[in-house]
Amino acid sequence: MTRKYFGTDGIRGKVGEGPITPEFVMRLGYAAGKVLCGLDYHLGQGEHPAVLIGKDTRISGYMLESALQAGLSAAGVDVLLTGPMPTPAVAYLTRALRAQAGIVISASHNPFEDNGIKFFSADGTKLLDGIEKQIEAELDRPMQIKPSAQLGKVRRINDAAGRYIEFCKSTFSNALDLRGKKIVLDCAHGATYHIAPHVFHELGAEVMSIGVKPDGLNINDNVGSTHPATLIQAVLDYQAQLGIAFDGDGDRVVMVDAQGNILDGDQLLYLIAAHRQRSGKLQGGVVGTLMSNLGFEHALGRLDIPFVRAKVGDRYVLELLNEKGWLLGGENSGHIICLDKHTSGDGIVAALQVLEAMCETGKSLQALLSDLTMYPQVLVNVKVAGRIDLDNHAAIQAAVTEAESQLDGRGRVLLRASGTEPKIRVMVEGQERTLVEGLADRIAEAVRAAC
Repeated sequence: MTRKYFGTDGIRGKVGEGPITPEFVMRLGYAAGKVLCGLDYHLGQGEHPAVLIGKDTRISGYMLESALQAGLSAAGVDVLLTGPMPTPAVAYLTRALRAQAGIVISASHNPFEDNGIKFFSADGTKLLDGIEKQIEAELDRPMQIKPSAQLGKVRRINDAAGRYIEFCKSTFSNALDLRGKKIVLDCAHGATYHIAPHVFHELGAEVMSIGVKPDGLNINDNVGSTHPATLIQAVLDYQAQLGIAFDGDGDRVVMVDAQGNILDGDQLLYLIAAHRQRSGKLQGGVVGTLMSNLGFEHALGRLDIPFVRAKVGDRYVLELLNEKGWLLGGENSGHIICLDKHTSGDGIVAALQVLEAMCETGKSLQALLSDLTMYPQVLVNVKVAGRIDLDNHAAIQAAVTEAESQLDGRGRVLLRASGTEPKIRVMVEGQERTLVEGLADRIAEAVRAAC
């Protein structure tokens, strides 16, 4: 069964257009509740399954939250509301509060006009594909509201932020602190705005915060991990040792060193893995994705750290980590998973692992990455109106074959459809930037012509 609504990271779209409408989201809440009620949670007599709902700071979150809780309640599910909360916080709190599932209302790094719905299992991991398919099947059936005496109740978790702040701090070594560190935080006017500054300040850092004044409309607006220019300037002006930028829902992180250089997820993951290996704490290898930089892979190889690639999407990274029994994985976009610390990718927790390496070695970010040379990697996003058979389109494959011939084994070409947006992502990497840029443009033109 092909999934109709769920992509690689839940359901996402423009608010007011299907599927992100109040009517659909209410039916989604009911369908999810109906599926959850059918699972065996060993509940006591008369007890209802409970679902935790968090959201980012988009203005549409109020509307979609109300629709979700109406649908869940109609299915006989109790609802726990946290208000604005990072996606990884919902994963943690779902486990901590023994809820049967967690739901996040967020479109991550997208602009405020978009929104989406993500689900977590009772274990704080992404829902299994099979359960998502059950929910989709239930969406095609009519709603049958429970009798009034069996409807779910709704209550607010008033101490959710404090619980999560303490959890984040617990992932940083008790033997260390951040005194003497000047850090700039960019919270993207998103869900970390009232979390991250407290975490780093309470661990001893001198913190300057930007992107911490959400108004419902400014999430990711020229701030955050996808727009690091503001952070770079703040680090240089503040003469900070580093800057940390999160995306709108807090599961991604990128960093900026004291010289204003941007460090992506591959570089941060390498730093964590290399430090753990040198400290004797690394278990197994590292899982990346099809988008992970070839220079990152080669650098891990020089340290004899095993590396494998998963499909793009943190859910697939997590699946491969569990299959291998490894602990570290992530994407170059900044989703970094440290399974010994959390069940999901977490921007704050990942940043703390980087800072732990800095504190234990006494080295700067630049020094810790001195043996990593990243290859130029060019990503071109081509908007499309419908599906394209990339593997069997002659003109596209001819452009790819020509590019691979010119790279001559010293680079990679990757084409894939986005799991969250109507785009084809064209990625080319190699040792020569000018060549890589030209090849990426040529392949992108072939894709545009095919549309």
